[in-house]
Amino acid sequence: MHEPSLALHVEDLTASYAQQAVLWDVDLNVPPGVLAAIVGPNGAGKSTLLRCVIGAVRPAAGHVYVHGLPYRQQRHRVAYVPQRTSVDWDFPTTALDVVTMGLYGRLGWFRRPRRHEADEALEALAMVGMADFAERQIAQLSGGQQQRVFLARALVQDPDLYLMDEPFAGVDATTERAIVDLLKDLRGRGKTVVAVHHDLQTVATYFDWLAILNVRVIAQGPVREVYTAEHLRAAYGPRVVLLGATGEEGADAEGTGDRVTQPSASAAAGTRTGGDGPPVV
Repeated sequence: MHEPSLALHVEDLTASYAQQAVLWDVDLNVPPGVLAAIVGPNGAGKSTLLRCVIGAVRPAAGHVYVHGLPYRQQRHRVAYVPQRTSVDWDFPTTALDVVTMGLYGRLGWFRRPRRHEADEALEALAMVGMADFAERQIAQLSGGQQQRVFLARALVQDPDLYLMDEPFAGVDATTERAIVDLLKDLRGRGKTVVAVHHDLQTVATYFDWLAILNVRVIAQGPVREVYTAEHLRAAYGPRVVLLGATGEEGADAEGTGDRVTQPSASAAAGTRTGGDGPPVV
């Protein structure tokens, strides 16, 4: 066992594309039962980090442990929700079929799902408000509905650790609130969620654990300790405009005249960054 008290432990991880380092000597320690966000600018290596965890990208160095054991021994305890834009939504299959695919790790690829497994998949669709769309072709669903289907596929696996790559990207406000409620319910059941997230404005509202990444891990820990102007500027640069970051509340950002303020209730439903570039939040 290696760090058995941690849901996810990444040690000395380095990864590169075409000889260019994308992640460098990354250490990540996520305790169980938290909603953890990974934030950072475009090109910081956030999605690559998740893909290294699940073995989709082979790192140049480093190790990944899930609840104290190597990922390959614990893959049944992990579910991965990819970015919606990385999925071929023209593939001819229904929402129910997509969710049922989440059971193949248990069934194997050559045993057909029985009624019991179909009922499990339908229950997972009901949990995300998509039961009425079970027989709908996925290409006919909206972006938010497609995202809910992939969340249902993760739910039906009943893992201990959920890895989600931008689960709120391209969804409407109603779907976003539904996903947040679902994630908080998972946390209440002792599950761990690690999500790549791009909206700094909602980090402190949605998550309780935070890792700030820009090729290296700049800071990690409870949101109230890590979500600071100093740490965010180290990742995004001095011109980032911060709302709700601790440490310089009400001060100008590096002399730019940008206010650092606590967000109001109306701001919490307001402007998004629209991507991973240096954000104005």
